Amino acid sequence: MASYKLFLIAFLVSVSSSMMINTCSASRRLLQQQPLPQIPNLPIPTMGLPPLPSTLPQPSLPTMPTAMSPFPMPSALPQPNLPTIPTAMPTLPSFPTTIPSLPTNLPSIPSLPTNLPSIPSLPTSLPSIPFFSPPPSTTTSSP
Repeated sequence: MASYKLFLIAFLVSVSSSMMINTCSASRRLLQQQPLPQIPNLPIPTMGLPPLPSTLPQPSLPTMPTAMSPFPMPSALPQPNLPTIPTAMPTLPSFPTTIPSLPTNLPSIPSLPTNLPSIPSLPTSLPSIPFFSPPPSTTTSSP
């Protein structure tokens, strides 16, 4: 796990240093180029703007007609015909008050098996593998 982190850090350092080198070389190339030509300025007009008139013309407002319109104004507006609201509430439909009964012959639940399979036991001794076990001693040691 530590080597993975070390590899990741080394990779990030190498990528960031290569990006920094590319940026530095690009900025050096820009500094070594010829300067850009100057943007031409717009000519300054020798004569200024014309002076504003001292009195601005005022627009004339339209006049309101004083003559009466040919249509007479009604004294009272006509009232619409509204339907009458009933005073008694309508009756709601009746719902059944009896609850249906549950069926009496329900299916039976299956029973659990009584003889469960036995769980195999774990071996207490490991078998000897000839390749991994030491060879038998052929010499006897004497004290």
